[in-house]
Amino acid sequence: MSQGAPANYVWWLAGRSAGMVAMLLIACSVILGLAMAARAIPQRWRRDAVRLHQHLALIALGAIAAHGLLLAADPWLKAGVKGIAVPFAIGYRPLWTGLGILGGYLAAILALSFYVRRRIGARLWRRMHRFTVVVYVLALAHALGSGTDTSIPLVRDAMLASALPVLFLFALRLQRSGARGRPSGVAQRAAPEPEAVAAVDGRLPNAALSGPPATGVHPGAPSGAPPRGQLEPLPSRGS
Repeated sequence: MSQGAPANYVWWLAGRSAGMVAMLLIACSVILGLAMAARAIPQRWRRDAVRLHQHLALIALGAIAAHGLLLAADPWLKAGVKGIAVPFAIGYRPLWTGLGILGGYLAAILALSFYVRRRIGARLWRRMHRFTVVVYVLALAHALGSGTDTSIPLVRDAMLASALPVLFLFALRLQRSGARGRPSGVAQRAAPEPEAVAAVDGRLPNAALSGPPATGVHPGAPSGAPPRGQLEPLPSRGS
């Protein structure tokens, strides 16, 4: 067998393949999650989209773990457990490899947090999931900076093209979140009436000062007429 035979690099080839699968699954999971957050998916499909999003995230974790373990066993890379578990500790392109390790840890935290969301609270869980796009950014930087397959134009262009829907959906999510946070002009609180303002200030409006007397006599009634709301007494029979 020659030195360049693929059989001599089984671990390396398997690790690269697992890494490409992990990158594809991360991109699909993040795109689907951003589409749901931006309300770009119809409500009738939302439940199925959530399930698919969870399954993609879990399978991506498996691919990330396989990617690291296969490269740890590679006799050429000689990464070992420390090289794939501790960020920036490996000798092979430590910056880009370290970013990939950090992205793997963040992906594990966010994916597994779904199963403890009732304990940590829905609000905290939603805030944590805002960092899913960071997982994609770290994974893309790791793939472009340390992956040898990016020297192939088709692979490199496909990875860069995956950033287009991520950027679009992320901007759409920010735009719609800002629109929901701004109060609409129709729902603005009505201005208080002048009488209400005067009552709060301890002053009575002019209309109240010139209003009818407290006896209840109607302003247009004759002077001898009984107060409004009362019956006039009947004359006695003797008169």
